[in-house]
This record gives sequence, structure tokens and C-alpha cells, in this order.
Amino acid sequence: MNIHVLSLFPEMFTGVFGASILKKAQEKGAVNLAVSDIRTFSNNKHNQVDDYPYGGGAGMVLKPEPMFHAVEKITEGRNPRIILMCPQGERFTQKKAEELAKEEELVFLCGHYEGYDERIRQYLVTDEISIGDFVLTGGELPAMTVIDAVVRLLPGVLGQEDSHIHDSFSTGLLEHPHYTRPADFRGMKVPDILMSGNHAKIDLWREEQSLKRTFERRPDLLEEMDLTKEQLAYIESLKKEKE
Repeated sequence: MNIHVLSLFPEMFTGVFGASILKKAQEKGAVNLAVSDIRTFSNNKHNQVDDYPYGGGAGMVLKPEPMFHAVEKITEGRNPRIILMCPQGERFTQKKAEELAKEEELVFLCGHYEGYDERIRQYLVTDEISIGDFVLTGGELPAMTVIDAVVRLLPGVLGQEDSHIHDSFSTGLLEHPHYTRPADFRGMKVPDILMSGNHAKIDLWREEQSLKRTFERRPDLLEEMDLTKEQLAYIESLKKEKE
């Protein structure tokens, strides 16, 4: 996959793209990550990319010219998904990450100041994404978040091919608890079932723990799931315990 980011502060991505899973993904050839400074695509000698909004108002607005020029130069006639990081956009979810991970190329637009010229939204962008109901100073941190979520889903990136399948939200449920050595740490013990060697019982325990954790922390997710009779019965038992 090729991922290109357009930003006014490309230096922000150096540390994130050069460490951990994102670094390993590039070394494995699973993804190519590139970041360009929007200013280099301006058409004036001062590299100005923003201007005052028509009609007045506080703040500065990103001009359409540099964004259009940048995307046209980067894509060279191709038609990848052009993603605008914006608090007005679609709420980012694991399902969206899985959708984007199927693409061959993604371009992320990050901006600062008051906002974007509306023509960027109307005629250039294919997706608008928000990582939550809050406002940040720019789109860089949200873009890093989305890119990390997408890249880890690419084939060969994680150590085990099915590592991401059991992640929270991938199954519709929150992930079950994890334990490792020592089995007894300061009197806090690993559940016996996990050391039993009975994989069928372990799988059942993990499923029930996922259901329980989702019921306790994100019951709204259960409303969207098509639960089995056994899962529904377990949820009913949790409700009775809570009464």
C-alpha cells in the first residue's frame, strides 16, 4: 500500500513513522509512507497557503490551489481515496480501518487554521474522517491514528497473521483480558482456566469475558450484534447478577 500525507508540519510524522509497527511495516515492504509539505505546492513566492475567509470572521482558511495541485501531482492521474481529517467527518471505527486497508493507495489531507476552502471538500475529497467529537489544532494527530489502525491490518505487518482478528471492535465485541508470566504476582493470580491446556474451555472463557466486558463498558455495541442463543443467555445472566 502507498500512503501519502499532505501537511503544513511534516516533521510531526518523523517519530511516529520511524518507530514500532509502522517502521517495521515499511521495512517489510507492506507499506510506503510519504509526507509532503503543503507549502511546496503553493503558486506564490511567499509559499502562502491560507487566506482570510470571504464574508469576514476570525482565523485563516486553507486555499484550494495548493491542495488541488498537491493531490494532482502525487496521484498523477490515479484515483485513490482522498481522506480529509476533519471533526465534521464520519466517526472513525475499526470497520472503517478494515475498509481502508483493502485499498492500494491513500492520500491524507491535514490542515490547521480555521478550516478548508469548501471546494476542497466538494470536489477533491472522497472521505471525511473524524476520530472523535472534539477539535484539535490540526489533522496531523488524527491522520497518524488512522494510518496506524490501517497499516497494522495489512498482510504480513503483525507477527501473527490473525493477531488483529480478535482485537476490540474487530469482532464487534471488546477484547477479552490477557495474562502472561508470572502466574502469581503479589498474590494476583492468572485464572486457572488459562493454564488448564483445555483450548475449548479457554475459547469459551475468552468469549464470555469479551461479552462481559462489552456488557459492562460498551453495551451499545451489543445492540448492533446478531448474538447466538448461548450469547444471549449469558448476557441475561449478567443482567441478573447486576440486579
